[in-house]
Amino acid sequence: MNGEILINVTPQETRVALVENGVLQEVFVERARRRGIVGNLYQGRVCRVLPGMEAAFVDAGLARTAFLHVSDIAVAASDPEAGGEAPPRRVESIAHLLREGQEVLVQVTKDPIGSKGARLTSHISIPSRYLVFMPEMTNVGISQRIEDETERTRLRDLVLQWSDREGGGGYIVRTAAEGASADALRADMRFLQKLWDSIVERGKAAPAGTLVHEDLPLALRSLRDLVGGDTERIRIDSRETYQRAHQFAVAFIPEVVERIEYYTGERPLFDLYSVEDEIQRALERKVQLKSGGYLIIDQTEALTTFDVNTGGYVGHTNLEETIFKTNLEATQAIARQLRLRNLGGIIILDFIDMSDDGHKEQVLRALEASLERSGAKCNIGAVSPLGLVEMTRKRTRESLEQILCEACPTCTGKGRMKTAETVCYEVFREILRAARQFEARQFLVLAAQEVVDLLLDEEATSLAELEAFIGKPIKFQVEQLYTQEQFDVVLM
Repeated sequence: MNGEILINVTPQETRVALVENGVLQEVFVERARRRGIVGNLYQGRVCRVLPGMEAAFVDAGLARTAFLHVSDIAVAASDPEAGGEAPPRRVESIAHLLREGQEVLVQVTKDPIGSKGARLTSHISIPSRYLVFMPEMTNVGISQRIEDETERTRLRDLVLQWSDREGGGGYIVRTAAEGASADALRADMRFLQKLWDSIVERGKAAPAGTLVHEDLPLALRSLRDLVGGDTERIRIDSRETYQRAHQFAVAFIPEVVERIEYYTGERPLFDLYSVEDEIQRALERKVQLKSGGYLIIDQTEALTTFDVNTGGYVGHTNLEETIFKTNLEATQAIARQLRLRNLGGIIILDFIDMSDDGHKEQVLRALEASLERSGAKCNIGAVSPLGLVEMTRKRTRESLEQILCEACPTCTGKGRMKTAETVCYEVFREILRAARQFEARQFLVLAAQEVVDLLLDEEATSLAELEAFIGKPIKFQVEQLYTQEQFDVVLM
């Protein structure tokens, strides 16, 4: 698979596009005013312990207090690439582990999303090019994506051999370490150990609510985390960022240096592979399939739903085969949209109903295969009696829609508005209510153009009957700034 990483930099934001075989797969956006904080370490102070929730709220100097669950104290933080076995859980109450006012070094594992504060862990994990260092652990895990058993054994033996000499701690060997030399691994271990020592020293001197260690900016983080053996080029359209990336690569990932390019073309970098158009399409509800079928994607606070439809695809044999082929094609589109939109949490997939159990199994297997490259941990359930597939996908940052969009001020996120007819009848009821409660010579209705037009046209008879019933005249005034749902009844 041919991969390219495109890095577009402006003073206001940095955008990274991961392109595979000429098709956009993932987009990362980091804005100067609102940088992501996943991976950052803070000296926090426990401000509230909640035994009923087995959690605590921690003041880490952020806009909102952050959330620390007991499982993130008792169980070591894990990396999505980890292949080792997790240590046994320590079953303890949060009240035995933390107390109000206590200071604790914490790491952000999930950005604040919506009204929720950041998610924290007290088990630190620090990534480098080849390894993830976990100071409080002792075990060594190997990325599951490294499939060759000989290579897995070699890497584990090398890390175990040097871990005690370099200061102890646990390690996860990342996918990028496959084929790495022994010297490169040892250099990474030394770098991580020195970095951890400096973090410990800063943490001791830092007051509560202080940032102790900040993760790399997006451009450099992309070099560390996204570049693989199948990455052919990294194109950067900012000279300053290119120079920083080049220096970073020379120091930490020299094998990548030759693949970094400074893009000077006249066409905007993201126009090369229609990235801008793809981002716009990723904000739409409807996703067209090549066969003529389509997906409808609805993102809510609780969960995200995918509805699969045959659309214009009528097939060539029979209905069951048409449905099966549409569902099969949808699995690839679903996996791509999950990556592209960065959707996480609970996800419900509403495939077209299949009666053949063999087809259901094949669709599930195809979905699992498509999700293998999604870059996030996924758990998939079986097809339910209603034909639904429940799955979860690990969420650490806001979705593309949450970053780029906000709720519509007219519908406030509902996606629906009351019809002009509905508002007319509300106006009638409000006038009746006001006429019974107050004395007035006449009533003035302030409303949107569509509502006033309907009242004076199709509802003119009803309006006349209402005026006769209350014995008072009703006047109207169009307010250009009112939405269709807004109106006021003024007593005169």
